[in-house]
Amino acid sequence: MNAKQSTLFDPIQVGTMHLANRIVMAPLTRNRAPDAIPTPLMATYYTQRASAGLLISEATAISQQGQGYSDVPGLYGTEQLDGWKQVTSAVHQAGGKIVVQLWHVGRVSHTDLQPEGGQPVAPSAITAKTKTVLIKDGQPVFVDTSAPRALRAQELPGIVHSYQAAARSAVETAGFDGVEVHAANGYLLDQFLRSGSNERTDDYGGSMANRARLTLEVVRAVTAAVAGGRTGIRLSPVTPANDAFDADPQPLFDYLVRELAGMNLAYVHIIEGATGGARELPDRPFDYAALCQAYREAGGKGAWMVNNGLDKALAEEALAQGADLVAFGRPFIANPDLVERLRQGGPFNEGDHNTYYGGGAKGYTDYPTLAG
Repeated sequence: MNAKQSTLFDPIQVGTMHLANRIVMAPLTRNRAPDAIPTPLMATYYTQRASAGLLISEATAISQQGQGYSDVPGLYGTEQLDGWKQVTSAVHQAGGKIVVQLWHVGRVSHTDLQPEGGQPVAPSAITAKTKTVLIKDGQPVFVDTSAPRALRAQELPGIVHSYQAAARSAVETAGFDGVEVHAANGYLLDQFLRSGSNERTDDYGGSMANRARLTLEVVRAVTAAVAGGRTGIRLSPVTPANDAFDADPQPLFDYLVRELAGMNLAYVHIIEGATGGARELPDRPFDYAALCQAYREAGGKGAWMVNNGLDKALAEEALAQGADLVAFGRPFIANPDLVERLRQGGPFNEGDHNTYYGGGAKGYTDYPTLAG
């Protein structure tokens, strides 16, 4: 990468998408989609932030079984797709690009959210030591996740199909520029990847190759539906989010990215450290440069996106060290014009944590811009 290409504000081609800059809005769950249907207010929210080179939508369930939180959007119903089409149309009219994050939460759910009040599903029947969010009387309430049941092997092709169908609907019907497969943060695909949540003894458990099998099957199915140039993947090698743990993450994720290298992906999105927390975890060391090298040496040409706790200086450093894209999460909540604020070096609005999850326009679409 030459020096001219190493600033946040230079354009870049990422798969089929020409991005105006290297700044990405990371997926941010905001719990403002009652009945899993995107709203006009959501269209306003995303459009306000369309100056980012790329918007990644909040995590969006591929099926009702994949739902884990109240009032998060879906991709499995006509009204949901119609709602998203309003969002993507508004973003495109504002000159932006947007992909949707494909989500199945696995065990990070509650019986209140599952079809017919059933158990959440997981690789193994191990309850996650974490909480989910239910909306009660208009207010978010954090509750323990429900005990899951282990998925039967014969159910897994159906889950792969759900990812593929959601990806196709997202691009062909809802108008997204692409999709991101959510394989991070302790959700279903990550649960299969990690030894701490996967105790299976069949072809989807045990060895690294077996634990990676479902993720790779999903990515192959998604790229078959929408093409690799419209597909990204999100990984979080060492985050403890949602009770995620693996005894030996470096070889596992090195193996995974080598297998992904031949799929012509648009990008690989890496959360460095603890999601929304520390970038360095002394008890969970990990070599991210080696991970990128493994991907490149295996022939991977997708853009390399880094994420977690970055400011402008750290973002520029990441680009200088070989990253192609830099994702910002929470700063985008309070700063719809984050790109311009980064260009000018601030000032930056502080976010209202009380309005992060659930609610209406307050703390969602009413943050001021530099222009007033």
